[in-house]
Amino acid sequence: MKNSLPSTSRSLPIALIRAREGVMSPIRDMLSETGITEQQWRVLRVLSEFGLLDASTLANRASLLFPSLTRIATTMRKKGLITQTRDVADRRRQFIAITEAGQKLIDDYTDQAAQIVAEFKRTLGEEDYETLLDLLARLDPMMRD
Repeated sequence: MKNSLPSTSRSLPIALIRAREGVMSPIRDMLSETGITEQQWRVLRVLSEFGLLDASTLANRASLLFPSLTRIATTMRKKGLITQTRDVADRRRQFIAITEAGQKLIDDYTDQAAQIVAEFKRTLGEEDYETLLDLLARLDPMMRD
C-alpha cells in the first residue's frame, strides 16, 4: 500500500516548526540582550498582561508544562523578576506576580518587540497576519474550550 502522506513541503507540523523558527529568530536576537530565555519572556509577558496568577493558569497561558514553570519560576525569583506566594487556604497552590524589575524589562523592550511584530505584519499584510492568528487559534485546544 502506497504511503499517502503529503509532501514535507505541505506538511502542517513541519511548516509550523519552520514558521516558528522564522518567528522566533528576531525574538531570540532581542532576548540575547536581556539575559532571559524565551520561556522567561513569555512568563513576564503573561504576568504583565494579566497580573497575579496561580501557577497552573500561568503555565497554561505561557504555553509551558507545569514542571518547567516550577524550574523557570525559581530562576526568575532569584533574578528578582517575579514573586511567589502560597495560597493561605491551600498551601499547595502558588501565586506568581511580576516585580518592578520584571515589568521594567518588559517596558524596556516593548518598542523593540513591537517593531518585530510590525515586520511580521509588513511581511504578511495586516489582514493575513490577523487571519493567521485566527486560524492558529482554531488549532489551539485552549482556545477551543
